[in-house]
Amino acid sequence: MSVPLSVLDLSPVSAGSTAQQAIRNSIDLARHVEGWGYRRYWLAEHHFVQVASSATSTLIALVAAATETIRVGSAAVQLGHHTPASVVESFGTIDALYPGRLDLGLGRSAQRVAQLRSAGVPPVRTPERPTEVREGVVIPPPFKPGQQLDTTRLAASFEALLFPGAESVDYSGQVEEIRALLDGSYRTADDVALHAVPGEGADVELWLFGSSGGESAQLAGRLGLPFAANYHVSPGTVLETVAAYRGSFVPSERYPAPYLVVSADVVVAEDDATARHLASTYGHWVYSIRSGAGAAAYEDPDTAVPLTEQQQRLVHDRITTQFVGGPDTVAERLSALQQLTGADELVVTSVTHRHEDRLTSHRLLAREWGLSHVRAA
Repeated sequence: MSVPLSVLDLSPVSAGSTAQQAIRNSIDLARHVEGWGYRRYWLAEHHFVQVASSATSTLIALVAAATETIRVGSAAVQLGHHTPASVVESFGTIDALYPGRLDLGLGRSAQRVAQLRSAGVPPVRTPERPTEVREGVVIPPPFKPGQQLDTTRLAASFEALLFPGAESVDYSGQVEEIRALLDGSYRTADDVALHAVPGEGADVELWLFGSSGGESAQLAGRLGLPFAANYHVSPGTVLETVAAYRGSFVPSERYPAPYLVVSADVVVAEDDATARHLASTYGHWVYSIRSGAGAAAYEDPDTAVPLTEQQQRLVHDRITTQFVGGPDTVAERLSALQQLTGADELVVTSVTHRHEDRLTSHRLLAREWGLSHVRAA
């Protein structure tokens, strides 16, 4: 195994537990995976659901303080909910104490929610193409936004994060403002120079994240930035996403060639049967998201009621593309994903009901992947 592995932490709240405990679990996991040789520890931004990483930059600072060498970052800051100045000042503040360790990942938020809500939600349709297996990697039909059963709560959540009357800002413009604030070249529309303190000159690495071949992938390419393709969120579009990034790439001073990270959702246990049991409520979690209720507390596989056939159909793409099994099983599938996409690095997320099982998942994978060798290189 030659490419590095990193961790994406969703900071999930388990059924019967609390957000406070989820935060403690995230910090504990970060400490462990640093010792196991993972390269980065990224935290996702979600709001009004049962995950504890909503104040992402705050949690990043806590993780940075609790670790020593691992890179820590966002996957990703949702720019529809933040101004460029607030993003740069937040990360600049963390960088002031932990310089050279931050990854500032940027993503598009739900700018299209308003249009989707006003247009109405079409019923779930039969996919246009069947699930394929390409070089050992499952590529399901793309999940379309209209397949989500109810977007009312999603739209309300998005609106609650904005000032009244605020309008969505152009994503590429926000990215350019962040770059300008970081390098000290920012000027307002009235040609007034402003400087972010702290923030300007911060030694942070800028990343873009995307789940399609659209604006994010192409912008990352044009700007010569590293890019993360979200196979774990949108497995049906990963190949077009990767192609769009590479096809639009313009070499930059820091990145003369594309640098691609691809994500995967994994559950590793000592054997395949144990891993399948631990992962058996993953579909419940995805269903809670796609039904419109938002990510629910992660259910206990020992007590959860199985999904109905109709519920399973709504989450089939995500279940079949989760990497579940013993260490050799998962490592083999991850290797296939890396080879198919040409990823320079893989980032894995592992969600289980018990924190101990999540630790085991990352520990077993690190050992099987040979991370100590990767880290030394």
